[in-house]
Amino acid sequence: MTNGLMLGSLYILMAVMLLLGSLMSRREPFARALTHILTWVAIFSSGFILFTFRDNLDWVWERARSEITGEPVHQGRELRIPMAIDGHFWVDARVNGQKVRFLVDSGATMTTIDREEAAEAGVQVSETANQIVRTGNGFVKVATGRARRLRVGTIERDNFALHVTENDDLNVLGMNFLSTLRRWGVEGRWLVLVP
Repeated sequence: MTNGLMLGSLYILMAVMLLLGSLMSRREPFARALTHILTWVAIFSSGFILFTFRDNLDWVWERARSEITGEPVHQGRELRIPMAIDGHFWVDARVNGQKVRFLVDSGATMTTIDREEAAEAGVQVSETANQIVRTGNGFVKVATGRARRLRVGTIERDNFALHVTENDDLNVLGMNFLSTLRRWGVEGRWLVLVP
């Protein structure tokens, strides 16, 4: 018999003995005794489940915290981003150390940031918006830019090319970032990024 099986058996035996002892000391109607039995079964089942999954409670806490705050979960090398209430995947990235919120968009060819946030982050930007790109909202004039470093969770990219818009307050993390990953995809309500 293994130690794990011995511990589990001992736990169940102790629970049954405590339950039977408490019921034998009382002289109550059957319905009330059944209620006590079910209550104790629920208490010991909860304890048993917590004891059994004690090594995974950190992961459960990380998932719960992520659902509440929207923060990504790091699982090994993977970065798991929860779906927001609007059905999109949002991530707080660092552009040259400056926090910038991005919508992850696999339909966007280039990662795009607005000029104001690009200036705050110290992104090198071309003087004029001389390119016209097609977006889901129509055509937009953009300038080209380059960030010294773009960091999403633990994933870092140096000398990263960006498009910079003049007055759009929506920052988009596009395919030029996603295509640098070994793997990315949607699993249920999670976007999984693997560097």
